[in-house]
Amino acid sequence: MDATNKLPLEMVYHWEKNKANALYMTQPIGDGNVVEYTWGRAVDEARRMAAYLKSLNLPEKSRIGLISKNCAQWIMTDWAIWMAGHISVPLYPTLNADTVNYILDHAGCEVLFVGKLDDWDMMKPGVPESVRCISYPLSPPNDFETWDDIVGKFPPLEGETRRDPDELATIVYTSGSTGRPKGVMLSFRNMAFAATGGMEVLGVGPSERMLSYLPLAHVFERTFVELGSLYAGFHLFFAESLDTFVQDLQRAQPTLFLSVPRLWVKFQHGVLQKMPKKKLDRLMKVPLLNKVIKKKILKGLGLDKVKLAGSGSAPLSSDVLDWYRNLGLELLEGYGMSENFAYSHMNKPGRSRTGYVGEAAPGVEVRISEQGEVLIKSPATMMGYYKDEEKTKEAFTEDGFLRTGDKGEIDEMGRLKLTGRLKEIFKTSKGKYIAPAPIENRLMSHDAIEMVCVSGANQTQPYALVMLGEEVQPKTADENFRKELEASFKNLIQEVNKTVDPHEQLAFITVVKDEWSIENSFLTPTLKLKRNVVEDAYQAKVDSWYAKRQPVIWQ
Repeated sequence: MDATNKLPLEMVYHWEKNKANALYMTQPIGDGNVVEYTWGRAVDEARRMAAYLKSLNLPEKSRIGLISKNCAQWIMTDWAIWMAGHISVPLYPTLNADTVNYILDHAGCEVLFVGKLDDWDMMKPGVPESVRCISYPLSPPNDFETWDDIVGKFPPLEGETRRDPDELATIVYTSGSTGRPKGVMLSFRNMAFAATGGMEVLGVGPSERMLSYLPLAHVFERTFVELGSLYAGFHLFFAESLDTFVQDLQRAQPTLFLSVPRLWVKFQHGVLQKMPKKKLDRLMKVPLLNKVIKKKILKGLGLDKVKLAGSGSAPLSSDVLDWYRNLGLELLEGYGMSENFAYSHMNKPGRSRTGYVGEAAPGVEVRISEQGEVLIKSPATMMGYYKDEEKTKEAFTEDGFLRTGDKGEIDEMGRLKLTGRLKEIFKTSKGKYIAPAPIENRLMSHDAIEMVCVSGANQTQPYALVMLGEEVQPKTADENFRKELEASFKNLIQEVNKTVDPHEQLAFITVVKDEWSIENSFLTPTLKLKRNVVEDAYQAKVDSWYAKRQPVIWQ
């Protein structure tokens, strides 16, 4: 079926008519049990919830909040909100009460769906008493009206709701590595264009299987998983928890698998803990063993059926990319932003280049400004920022190109390489500018390092803060292990310094004791480093580290 020019709700009604009895979503509910939703059941429950929302007599186009980890009800809620003529406002399931309160107030949400959450007690104080809450089957204990009661009571909303293509469909609040999150306004046309283009580039059809586990509040998962399943008609599985992730993967046997760099690195570290890299490399050179080992590793990760694997939201080091490609998994990087519904650039199978985020997707215009900034324009580009005309104006050039804030360059095949963030570039005391991202990518080639932050504004040379992998951290209590690790870090600095300009050479590496996490605000909900928070946390110690004149410093 040609999905071009069809809006999300039209696709919902299409599958309801044409595939009502086909399995659409598999939702784990604990103890190895699952609930299965056919297209017919999913649309019926969404229609019933839409009828309930209509009964509340909210003003037309009201904003309705949704805070939950990924589950079947998340997707049905999005549809129900649209069917009832309203606008969905997803919130990350890891936000603190202050940010929850800010978003609900800024968007003017009178209704909030409260779903599967690990720390509802932390968030609850941020929800005003005036907000009507509805809970999902997997919600933490509460006394709200429940999803099951509502769909049991209300008859399904009849007919097919028509929404205007240029009408506001959703407000996505950016995770914001600095300051308050901004509300990105996306229309039904923006969403439809990104989803149809994305499925076309990836060559995705109804026979695929995907595991949904990255936050649906983020555009990456929303475009390629929620909207992807809607436009291609494939089977969606949900993850139960981090502890059951391997079983969830084994159940789904995904044919498409998208992740973020931090998780790809964690998967790799998990394999290398069981079999050190040198031994693995040696065995992989044996022709008879090569295929057996590759298959065993991919099967162990639950990725042996994957035909297309993607990584997005931040750069992945070339060593990690090459490692997966050697296993026979062509890991393709892509690039997009909340402001263009994650639809911008993608590597294509057989045309990828390490270190590049791929070619412009169909319908995307791209150019590099005189300052080296990547500028992008397409029908997926946002309508603007909610209630913020000033920031909206700042986000666009006079001729309507989105200012990405990323620096980049384009090769002869039209593939884009990102060379750093304009705002992340800092100046040393010698007056030289440094882009931290390329140096960080080189450091990430070390298999003991999980995260890295290169800094050094107003210092003579840059330095690097590194966080060790969780399986490496406890071993540093062993003096011999620590000495070996320190020696390998000294080698790493020498290797990296050979590949960069003199003013970019690292003075030292500091190994931090702290864990950088979403909970302590060092990371955004999509696991990106909040550079300013990390730098501020160690600022008081930086001068004393330089004074030590040692290549490796242990915090």
